[in-house]
Amino acid sequence: MQLAHLDIKFLPGVGPKKADLLAKELNVRSVDDLVRHYPYKYIDRSRFYYLHEISENMPFIQVKGQILRFDKIGTGRGQRLSAIFSDGKDTIELIWFQGIKFVLEKYKTGITYVIFGKPSFFNGKFNIAHPEIDLPAQLPPVEKLGMQPFYNTTEKMKSGFLNSKAIQKIMLGVLPYLQSGVSDTLPAYVLKKYALMNLTDALINIHFPKNAHALNKARQRLKFEELFYIQLNILQQTKWREQNLRGLMMKKVGHFFNTFYRNYLPFELTGAQKRVLKEIHTDVASGKQMNRLLQGDVGSGKTLVAFMAILIAIDNGYQGCIMAPTEILANQHFNTLKEFIRDLGVNISLLTGSTRPKERERIHTALQSGELHILVGTHALIEDVVQFKNLGLVVIDEQHRFGVEQRSKLWKKNTQPPHVLVMTATPIPRTLAMTLYGDLSVSVIDELPPGRKPIQTYHYYENKRQALNGFIYKQIQAGRQVYVVYPLIEESEKMDLQNVTEGFEYFRDCFPDSKVSMVHGKLKTAEKDHQMQLFVSGKTQIMVATTVIEVGVNVPNASVMIIENAERFGLSQLHQLRGRVGRGAEQSYCILLTGFKLATETRKRMEILTRTNDGFEIAEADLQLRGPGDLEGTQQSGIPFELKIANLAQDGKMLEIARNFAIEILNDDPTLEKPDNVILASQLKKLKTNVINWGIIS
Repeated sequence: MQLAHLDIKFLPGVGPKKADLLAKELNVRSVDDLVRHYPYKYIDRSRFYYLHEISENMPFIQVKGQILRFDKIGTGRGQRLSAIFSDGKDTIELIWFQGIKFVLEKYKTGITYVIFGKPSFFNGKFNIAHPEIDLPAQLPPVEKLGMQPFYNTTEKMKSGFLNSKAIQKIMLGVLPYLQSGVSDTLPAYVLKKYALMNLTDALINIHFPKNAHALNKARQRLKFEELFYIQLNILQQTKWREQNLRGLMMKKVGHFFNTFYRNYLPFELTGAQKRVLKEIHTDVASGKQMNRLLQGDVGSGKTLVAFMAILIAIDNGYQGCIMAPTEILANQHFNTLKEFIRDLGVNISLLTGSTRPKERERIHTALQSGELHILVGTHALIEDVVQFKNLGLVVIDEQHRFGVEQRSKLWKKNTQPPHVLVMTATPIPRTLAMTLYGDLSVSVIDELPPGRKPIQTYHYYENKRQALNGFIYKQIQAGRQVYVVYPLIEESEKMDLQNVTEGFEYFRDCFPDSKVSMVHGKLKTAEKDHQMQLFVSGKTQIMVATTVIEVGVNVPNASVMIIENAERFGLSQLHQLRGRVGRGAEQSYCILLTGFKLATETRKRMEILTRTNDGFEIAEADLQLRGPGDLEGTQQSGIPFELKIANLAQDGKMLEIARNFAIEILNDDPTLEKPDNVILASQLKKLKTNVINWGIIS
């Protein structure tokens, strides 16, 4: 049966209004969409408890008995309803804070009900707030109740009478469709190879599992399918690109590259930088179009590698460009590259939103004539008016900050697609990289340039502030500079946090002999740049800021990073902020300041940061703690299809198996034309509807 063609509004208990709500809130439009809205947890309702068995650590209980009496407590808005419920031996209080009129009309004393809810312990006794109440006759036999599914809903859905229980009832209405059999989305040979449940059984048991074993088998089947199709999609696009997109040929390593390498190299390349340059040269000389992701921690020398790759392009008669997400970062790249170039004879320009009209005109002319070799800029690079004579290599820095349409416009700046090098200082865990960037070759710079000392990281509580001020004073006396980062700009009643403005006043008062800059997102661009420039030039010794300084500021003289309310930041963000120091030869320090009351997960974050400087270890830990959806960049970067059941933090092994199997299938049948693979081609086509072709856009 094809569930995709069944409109949900015709299901029992749905109708046009609820169908509209499901479409708007969950993007659920067909029965197929609905059955793929999986429960997020299950409660075992296969037994009844006695009230004397209740303990504080029980998440839910199910009890049979009668309501002895109702009592209204309070008046007006603060009124609540209390009921005393007895199982024949003991009693428990049931409480309602709303819907009081409805409860009193619907439920009566002296009638046997089944009560289900979460017990809370208050004032020395247990109670259940807003319990589910059913007549025993309305429920299936207890042995058939089994594991009750719970579904994610939104506030709008709840106010439209679509809570978890309502969705469960709708799902019960779908059950006959499922039981009549669903067309499988995986070929029989795949099910056999991995001993997977068929789709009909998997969908029935994911919503209404017979037991824990059946639920586990259903999960395995649906997770494998999800991960397998993501990999099949990515890898098929990669194969298509390899076969259909010729790459600009850049075999020559000539005058510009060799002169720079011999005479202008600022320091000896690390082994990792040399390895990555070889990988890039192999790509651009292969006749195939390069799509490479360059990962490297903050300060690992990615910009130098990108510059040397552009020199190879120039040696072969092509132009290069670097696109950065902010003017600050674009300026930094431009100044760094100007230092590298000196009198090498390479022409470079900067194009941002702030570039004056006359300078823009000059840039446009020089670009089209080929006189301009390298253009560094922001989103301004993708404007239609920006035309290259012969663009050969595109470098995109911190690419997760650009939307896919923006990146694709750079792609079209040459009749034959240029080579693409995507850079990120956000280390990406392997499982995430295989999903987000599975169609890109990956290079990693995993060494820091010589002379860099590892940053020492410490976790301090608020009571150490005086000692910390003494340490800051010593660092400033030694000629160093200090960053102080706050998580908020304005006062918030909900969070007891010092804001950046108060912080600015505090540090100005504590260090009257030092100059203090302040930078936050509400400042106008010109003022922000001015304040940053004061710090970069050494005219101010302390920079008090929000996370706007996370990327884009390179101050080798800054040796201390203080992160206020560090508990408010994620692991990867803390690591990125720490990377603002440690860029010179002096020993650098990162101080994580928190309150005393910390959640277990927060303590883990602080412990990991103080233990290691390894960005990849930190990224893996962040994925485990927070999940892929919260990691910076993953929302914009575009997991090809939304993950509904698989978890990249937990299902890494399954992802590898799915990827390897997809490779095996495509090596044997690249276009999926064999009879056994017709299902795969059909399902892939269906899943690709309304999905941008990420693979050919970088």
